[in-house]
Amino acid sequence: MALLINDECIACDACREECPTEAIEEGDPIYFIDSDRCTECVEIYDEPACIAACPVDCIVLDKDNIESITELQFKYKQILAEEE
Repeated sequence: MALLINDECIACDACREECPTEAIEEGDPIYFIDSDRCTECVEIYDEPACIAACPVDCIVLDKDNIESITELQFKYKQILAEEE
């Protein structure tokens, strides 16, 4: 499943800078995660980089967007292919 930024976000920009797939965008008033680009850092890190960087723990699993590890891996490979 993709991740979601809740309304506890303080718009500090820490998560956006850490996202390897550029899935996090600045919103008004809080940031948001593009579920089409979020891979939960599968194939990249042991845990999502945005969660590790967030000082207020406002990034949670999006229960409305459930994806398997296989789906997240496939999405990551698609993103890499787009960048080539």
